[in-house]
Amino acid sequence: MHSSHDPDAGAKREALDVVVIGGGQAGLSVGYYLAQVGARFVILDANERIGDAWRKRWNSLRLFTSANFAGLDGMPFPARCNYFPTKDEMADYLEAYSRRFHLPVHNGVRVERLFRRGDRYVVTAGALEFHAKNIVVAMSQYQRAKVPAFATALASEITQLHAIDYRSPGQLRPGTVVLVGAGNSGADIALDVARAGHKAWIAGRDTGEAPFRPEGFLARNLFTPLLLRFLFPHVLTVETPLGRRIRRIMLNRGLPRIRVKARDLAAAGVERAPRVVGVRDGQPLLEDGRTLAVANVIWCSGFHAGFDWIDLPIFDEHGEPRHQSGLVEDHPGLYLVGLAFLHSMSSSMIHGVGRDAARIVRAIALNALTAEQ
Repeated sequence: MHSSHDPDAGAKREALDVVVIGGGQAGLSVGYYLAQVGARFVILDANERIGDAWRKRWNSLRLFTSANFAGLDGMPFPARCNYFPTKDEMADYLEAYSRRFHLPVHNGVRVERLFRRGDRYVVTAGALEFHAKNIVVAMSQYQRAKVPAFATALASEITQLHAIDYRSPGQLRPGTVVLVGAGNSGADIALDVARAGHKAWIAGRDTGEAPFRPEGFLARNLFTPLLLRFLFPHVLTVETPLGRRIRRIMLNRGLPRIRVKARDLAAAGVERAPRVVGVRDGQPLLEDGRTLAVANVIWCSGFHAGFDWIDLPIFDEHGEPRHQSGLVEDHPGLYLVGLAFLHSMSSSMIHGVGRDAARIVRAIALNALTAEQ
């Protein structure tokens, strides 16, 4: 559903209970629970279509979890339980989910500012202005590409892409490719370009790998259910010492490779290299002093959250929003959903985001009930 951009449309939305910012799986999950409590709300999303955040990822991407863990609350993923959906199938599922529950998603609405005016929050997007006592920022921190400053010193004939913009090997020049970043994205894309005939290097610290393949029998029937149904949502949380320790490690170092193993990379001819630390003579400079002669660089070097539109003093010295399991305690009525390890290991995962959404909506409903008394 596209939002009208006339002034009347903005005025009609001044009496909202909740504005949800972000229309991916986190925002839709929040919307599902808001609809159940009868809240008046909208979901604002900058993409032209629901699911576009998935559609715009590289063509060969498949989910790490099978269909029985790929559905949001209230609607199973429509595929056999051991099938691993493609990114486009996930996008179409989110679109169908929104239709099924009649969620008021307004696409093509890019939020420019969130601030406070009196006892209400104000969200501006172009000519539109939304007012509400409750705001849910339902977004991951993977919004904007993070590329080192020295990237501008690379030779102009080198094609540079960030993983967020990579779709297929057809975007690359003939010749060698270096993937800067050795996590899941770097490994997946390295295999993609190597299988297309490119000589590929993967540069960076080894993140390690899961000791099983997601598609394997034991993974499907033992490890994955144990992890996703018990360990991730109930044990690895901010409320347990083990969970807090894993959270620090995960946020600082990232996740181990889930699907691609070191032997897969070796079999495809992908070579390992130390970290890229700069540029020498227009070529990537490695930590050990060597340079790599390459035609393409794909930056798998992380993301910025892109929360500079939040005009409220909620950020710590590292630029991260301060919150307690998604509740911004210094700003009543402001909530976060979708961030990595917001409350538990499963917070940003498709199968787990609904748990956080339900908890946040309970808090909104409780606050509204308290205010009426």
